[in-house]
Amino acid sequence: MTKDQIFEFFRRLAEDNPEPETELEYGNCYQLVVAVALSAQATDVGVNKATRALFAKVETPAQMIELGLDGLIEHIKTIGLFNSKAKNVIALSQLLIDDYGGEVPDTREDLVRLPGVGRKTANVVLNCWFRQETFAVDTHILRVGNRTGLAKGKTPEQVEAKLEKRVPQPFRLHAHHWLILHGRYVCKARTPECWRCKVVDLCSYRKKVLEKPKGR
Repeated sequence: MTKDQIFEFFRRLAEDNPEPETELEYGNCYQLVVAVALSAQATDVGVNKATRALFAKVETPAQMIELGLDGLIEHIKTIGLFNSKAKNVIALSQLLIDDYGGEVPDTREDLVRLPGVGRKTANVVLNCWFRQETFAVDTHILRVGNRTGLAKGKTPEQVEAKLEKRVPQPFRLHAHHWLILHGRYVCKARTPECWRCKVVDLCSYRKKVLEKPKGR
């Protein structure tokens, strides 16, 4: 894509959804960290179902420690990899208490120190809560970046680096949300719904599905 095409790409996505947000439910920054950590290899819908009751009880790292590992597992046992995720959440909660006064830090360097928090999770927290211009590359963004020609790369890190260079203002803050939602609901993995895509003419994908399959 050219610079002009990239600008138009995001302009259309922004026009369609001016204020995109994560579909994870949370009430404060700590709950956001927990929700994103739990969402690895799980759907936002599944995480939200598990965390509604949890977050009604737990708003702080101290309350999570008080709930304990077994109590946390009881809440999140419907989520994949719940045992390891629960251990990480308890450990990160303790680290927040010990090293950060119970507050979530606002730098990537500090966030990735937390157990279960990688670069993608850190980028989501920095973007959604601290309003930093970060690009959290998940499977959806990896797919959309490569399919469209917006940001090609074999790894999330490569695609993130391309997005850092190529996404213009005023779209940088919300770019990763637009791309995730586009990948989740339009540019789907098995059959991209090109017939209803708002940026189809800007996309370099050679196998566009321009007619809606029968029965869909």
